[in-house]
Amino acid sequence: MNEHPGWSRRAVLRTAAMLTGTLLTSTVVPNRAAHAQQKASKAVMKYQDQPNGDKQCGNCIQFVPPSSCKIVEGTVSSQGYCIAWTKKA
Repeated sequence: MNEHPGWSRRAVLRTAAMLTGTLLTSTVVPNRAAHAQQKASKAVMKYQDQPNGDKQCGNCIQFVPPSSCKIVEGTVSSQGYCIAWTKKA
């Protein structure tokens, strides 16, 4: 006869599927967040402390006042420039 009347095969399979999904989500989501937070070095982005004509960090969509960037690591000047420059709309 049935030793555990509260545990049907369907309940066991549902619980196993939920645990598997939870484990996969908990291991994949933090890894994506970690990759998303990586920034490029100033050398790779060819960062310079002076503007390139009217192209400067202060009018770039990637610039985060007062001295940060979404793409370039470290401190950047609002008068600086790199190859990722994109004009603010």
